[in-house]
Amino acid sequence: MFRNKEIRRFTAVFTATAAAAVTGGFVLQPAAGLLALASAALYGAAFLLFTRARYNSIAQISAQIDQVLHHEDCLYISESEEGELSILQSEIVKMTLRIREQNDALKREKKHLADSLADIAHQLRTPLTSANLVLTLLKNRPGEREEGSLLREMKALFGQMDWLITSLLKLSRLDAGIVVFRRERIQVESLMNTAVRSFLIPMELHNITLETNIPEEAEILGDADWLSEALRNILKNCMENVRDGGTIRIVCEDTLLYTEIRIHDNGPGFDREELPRLFDRFYRGKKAKASGYGIGLALCKSIITRQGGTITAGNHPQGGAVFYVRFTE
Repeated sequence: MFRNKEIRRFTAVFTATAAAAVTGGFVLQPAAGLLALASAALYGAAFLLFTRARYNSIAQISAQIDQVLHHEDCLYISESEEGELSILQSEIVKMTLRIREQNDALKREKKHLADSLADIAHQLRTPLTSANLVLTLLKNRPGEREEGSLLREMKALFGQMDWLITSLLKLSRLDAGIVVFRRERIQVESLMNTAVRSFLIPMELHNITLETNIPEEAEILGDADWLSEALRNILKNCMENVRDGGTIRIVCEDTLLYTEIRIHDNGPGFDREELPRLFDRFYRGKKAKASGYGIGLALCKSIITRQGGTITAGNHPQGGAVFYVRFTE
């Protein structure tokens, strides 16, 4: 009746043992033989009923697992009153829920990838369209002055696309977890000087004042190259939102528990509804300039958080936007 070899082997051994016991009992005394026969029959019936019940429970579990595998909406597996089967069912439920969570995560990741590719295509389409327009104008053979202006415009467009593609590659490397960050002590003052260096000329051209208050002993642990990249993206955001003649302030607070860098500008600040999405990839606020792609702050957050830091943003009590970058020891 049962396909399990162990059950058949046990049944054969039990039958042989019971037959020997009954035979021996009848040889010694008929009453002993009858008692042995009755005991063997009762034990065999109990074993048969127990085994049948267990196999029915196992068959039920198997059917429910099959239903879970082939019906996405089904997650229920009935509980058993027996010890071993109850433990088995509990582990199967945990495994099923875990697989379902992983499957949902993969679906979300697939949708996110599709949305990201669509966003990338959209972001690249704008400068490519502009570059195609410039090429069309160049075909008309304008004068040397106009030609030089159009070529400079095309160079700027290709520079935007290069920055966009480079930033996306950095984000993809961070998402894939293949970036290995160095862990070294960095002076905050030196780090900020490196980040600010590329903005000194634009600040001078737009008459933007830079104020810094950074203790000489302030240090953080991290990768100087990647962190300077993150801070540059914050400064770039401040530069895009501050007006000519404005001010950007950089303040560092070094305590026993943490080191915090605050970057504050006196621009218009953020709208309240923008704050929750400020670091989302490809998100551009209402006040964003046409040249923005919504990547810089997302890249900034990824770099900082993957090195154990935190970054938040808000509106300063005195007006303007403020970014908080904090590292704990």
